[in-house]
Parts: sequence; structure tokens; C-alpha cells
Amino acid sequence: MGLEALTAAIDDLVDADPSTLADGRSVVALQRQLARLDAVATRATGHFDASGKWALNGARNATTWLAVRCHLPRAAARRLVSRARTMRHLPLFAETWTEGSISGAHLDAVSAVRRPSTEATLERDEELLVGQAKRLRFDHFARALNYWDQLADPDGTEESAEERRARRDVYLAPSFSGMFLGHMTLDPISGAIVSGQLERIEHELFLVEWAEARTELGREPTVADLRRNPAQRHADALVEMAVRSGTAPADGRRPAPLFTVLVGWETLAGRTCELAQGIALTPGSLVPWLDRTYLERAVFEPGGRVEVSTTARLFTGGTRRAIELRDRECTHPVCDIDGEHCQVDHIIPYSEGGETSQRNARLLCGPHNRERNQRPPPDD
Repeated sequence: MGLEALTAAIDDLVDADPSTLADGRSVVALQRQLARLDAVATRATGHFDASGKWALNGARNATTWLAVRCHLPRAAARRLVSRARTMRHLPLFAETWTEGSISGAHLDAVSAVRRPSTEATLERDEELLVGQAKRLRFDHFARALNYWDQLADPDGTEESAEERRARRDVYLAPSFSGMFLGHMTLDPISGAIVSGQLERIEHELFLVEWAEARTELGREPTVADLRRNPAQRHADALVEMAVRSGTAPADGRRPAPLFTVLVGWETLAGRTCELAQGIALTPGSLVPWLDRTYLERAVFEPGGRVEVSTTARLFTGGTRRAIELRDRECTHPVCDIDGEHCQVDHIIPYSEGGETSQRNARLLCGPHNRERNQRPPPDD
């Protein structure tokens, strides 16, 4: 009944004229109710996670279930489960969030300073911190929280290099648009090394670009004459760091992406032009890479099969790539492991005369491939 009433209330808001909600008071009220709904949904997710009901569909964990069933980016699903678990340890913050006085970002900030050395002090000072979260602007609260962390754990500022390194964190993942988004947290020494090299390569790129502009213009250029801004040069410098890393070993070679382009398929089903990871590209984005790219050829026969020996034991080469392209990810209904990390499974086992052909193949991740010998994947 609660969800039905909520749906009806949201339907009324959707049908309302946006201009009637465009005043400052209404915007604040909407954000407050949005925070409350977010808190309720997160709390429910925590109970779902603890119940283990996600396993009934064969999912490996609650994060995978949420990513598949709720169509969430995996990072967002992971963050939702993490928040839900944190709520159990910060009852006052959870209650205040449910009231709509703070947001999930406040919970994330406090969670970042919660560790064994600060747990007792955090429990003692939670009411104080909640008051600051309600009163202060978020960036001011974050600064106050950092100072609290220093006072709560005075030895933390002198912690060993190994303990500090243990807090390092880097992620880089593709967004829904194919752009890679990331975040980096490094200890002081590692950060100085990476930052120093990044700045050095960026400066190299700057000097080359400056010289090119001087030659082209016939005069001393200005920064406005350069084809890249500093942020773009830093991004290109990071790519160059990766390229140089790949060529550092004696047998190293410059990294080369694997592009998948279906020639002739566009007439029937639309363009296919993407990276091996499934990220869609425009044809023009391939042009700068054509002199550095390795081409892989797979010829499709009528019926969707690929030219390959059907008596071969394993799916390899172009055959495997064609199956990856078709299935994209583990074919278990509650799994999102991408094809690159899956195994190609014979639907009719090879030992029972099953062909090593695209028609008799499907992608399954390691756990679900092993599981099929115990019970078939569920239909739902």
C-alpha cells in the first residue's frame, strides 16, 4: 500500500506544471523529500542485501543483482550496497538522512573516516557531527570532519607509510556514453611520483605543441593559439604514460586497442563500430589509430556461423571473438560479467558430440559455467 501511495503522489508531481514548483521554497522541499526517499530505498536495499534473497536468482551478490535488475551502472550499485551497510553503524546519521535534513553524501563522508581507530570516538561524537552536518554547508562540513578525524586519531597523521599506502584507491570505468570516468587517491610519496611524471610529460607535450604553433604562425604564439588546453594535455600525458609503460620491457610494444567493425551489417541491423569492451565508437574516431591497429578478421556464414572447424575442442581466435560480439556478456539471466572475462561453453557438451560452432556456443562466466553441471541456469 505504501508504494502505491508513493507512486500516486509522484504521478501527481509529474503531471504538475513545473513552474508551480520553481520557487526556492519548493525546490528545497523537493530535495528534502528526495533525500528521504533515497534513505528509505537505501535502507530497504540493506535489508535485501542481508536477507540473501538476491541469490535465489543465481546472482553472485546484491551488487550484481541491482546492476542487472535495476539497470544501474555497476559502480552505482556497489555504492548503494556500501551505503546501506554503513547505515547500520551510524544510526543518528541514518535517522537524520531519513528525515531529509542531510543527504547520502554526508553518510559517505563520515563512512570515509570510520575505521577501527575512530569507531569509539565516532560513536561518542555522532550527535555532534550530525548537528554540524545539518547546520553547515556541505564543503564546510567536510572540512570540519577532516579536522575531527585528526583530533579523533592524532597518531593517524604520523601513521606508517604502509598504513597510509593501504588507503590508496584508483578506479577508471566507462560511463554509459563510452567516456571513461575515474578517481585517484594516492599516498603522498606515490602521489608525488605519479604527479611529477604526469607534469613532466605534459610539459614535453606543451613544448612540442608550442614549437608547432610557432612554425605554423610564423611568430611567437600565445596559449590561446595552442590546439589543446592544459586539462586536455594532462589527459594525453596520462595516456602517454601508459604507452611508455607498455614499451618499457624488452619485449614490450605500444598498446593497441582492438576494434570491432561489422562490414555490410549496417544495411540490415545498424552500425557496429566499437571497442572490444563493447564501447560504441563513431567511425571517425578510428582514423587516428589506423596506422597502429591490429586487424582481426571473422567471416560470417549464412545462419550466423563463423568459418571454423566444428571438430575443434576449444573456441579460439575469430570464433571466440564472434561469440563475444554476439552474446556480449555472461548469458546467465542475473549476471553482468563482460564477455572478455567469460568462458565459451558448449551448449551440447563436446563429449556428447556437440559441435564447436557458434550455434552450439554461449558465454558463461566461470562460476555459472561450473554451476551448469549442478543445475541449469534459472529462466528468471
